[in-house]
Amino acid sequence: MDFSYLVQEGDRVSVYPIFESIDITPLVRVRPRPLREPRFVLDTHLGRLMAYLRMLGFDTLYQNDYADKELAQISKREGRILLTRDRGLLKRSIVTHGYCVRETDPRRQLVEVLRHLNLFGAIAPFRRCIRCNALLQPVSKQAVIDRLPPKTRQYYDEFRICQGCDQIYWKGSHYQRMQQFVERILHQSGPGNAGT
Repeated sequence: MDFSYLVQEGDRVSVYPIFESIDITPLVRVRPRPLREPRFVLDTHLGRLMAYLRMLGFDTLYQNDYADKELAQISKREGRILLTRDRGLLKRSIVTHGYCVRETDPRRQLVEVLRHLNLFGAIAPFRRCIRCNALLQPVSKQAVIDRLPPKTRQYYDEFRICQGCDQIYWKGSHYQRMQQFVERILHQSGPGNAGT
């Protein structure tokens, strides 16, 4: 049945997870096909969540001045999952893939989204620029040496550069903290784990 049917006393309801095909005839689709490549657009209240999603390798659009109408249009046009804390935004008919984030703490929000969309297996950390969302690519030390701080020049040899904003990344002291953060998130992939 589609959403126009009103549930009546005595009805039995079955709800199915995302699937590619199922042997039921006739099958009525109440939503468009599921999104297989998780890509996101976030509302203004989810800036820290944006950074975490990018750190984990997810394609995530965010600007703190997107209007609701623009968020809905981007979601539809680019096939992005709209993440928001505004339930009203998800009620727009143009939004076909969205989720209302319930948690208020950004780390808990991240775990909530990963669990809800079953994305722990899709995590590919440190492949996107946290600033602009573009992909990172390896770059030789010689190609960027004139842009490196003196101690970085001295102690590090492996670098990546953003294809979008030209930001340079290396595995400095911050990298170990970020790696520990990713490991803590991955550890929470089980259903019984909560929070931070």
